[in-house]
Amino acid sequence: MVSAANQSARNVRSGRVTANGLEFGILEAGSGPLALCLHGFPDSAHTWRYLLPQLARAGFRGVAPFTRGYAPTSLAADGCYQLGALVADAIALHDALGGDDEAVLIGQDWGAETGYGAAALAPERWRKLVTIAVPPAALDARIYSDYQQLKRLFYVFFMKTARAETVIAADDMAFLDRLWEEWSPGYDATEDLQNAKQCLRAAGHLSAAIGYYRADEPGLYKNQPHDAYAAEHAALLRTAPQPTLYLHGDRDGCIDVTLVADAETHLAPDSQMEVIEGVGHFLHLERPSAANQRILAWILS
Repeated sequence: MVSAANQSARNVRSGRVTANGLEFGILEAGSGPLALCLHGFPDSAHTWRYLLPQLARAGFRGVAPFTRGYAPTSLAADGCYQLGALVADAIALHDALGGDDEAVLIGQDWGAETGYGAAALAPERWRKLVTIAVPPAALDARIYSDYQQLKRLFYVFFMKTARAETVIAADDMAFLDRLWEEWSPGYDATEDLQNAKQCLRAAGHLSAAIGYYRADEPGLYKNQPHDAYAAEHAALLRTAPQPTLYLHGDRDGCIDVTLVADAETHLAPDSQMEVIEGVGHFLHLERPSAANQRILAWILS
């Protein structure tokens, strides 16, 4: 007998799509309106393995790309890994995947930040937005002014140093294991770490993932945006107009939930914030049933 979990895994397909000059590796399930799911760091498209089959059952085409620089997606020819480029990728993926005005956007960590920008830049493409674990940019000043929070964010500043690649690559990228342990305490991230490390082993890919941090100053979305992404850069400073569901774990070791308790007041009208108890930064993996239930209820309403 095939278990429900194994059957769901079989329903997730792998593929490739070209968008914004890059060849993206993708995981997908189902057919219908596009539900684009964007991962963060240090993670991979496999982070949506519980959600994709649920999206398919609900009548969506769930698609999770490996974002730029994460194998099997190609490295950026221009070496650009700033948020503006990620926003442009999301818009281009919407078009390449046949998305329409019924599409929804779901993002966690860097995927959440990308989601805010893509939804603001092209509101006609996205009906609903779901963001996880990273609040809207309006809260950056508070986050980067809190002493205890700054200690949690040491890695953001470390990524900008010349030794970051060497330190992170050492001992089979044990640095990433420690991040997951601190961000989602008590969660067994063995499978997720294997998937993430596989994306970063090939030459240039770890530097690409680190490049996300080197391209963007904390909370400032880079003072001098790449000329090709000026419009995307400007969109990151606007509030996305779509009703947005924001999810945060009460044990998040990356961003203290008390600093983002009023996140919904910085989102579009009719938005909502929900705190999920007993989970950390990767709440969609720690309690997938709770996260998926909230996500599906939001995008189906």
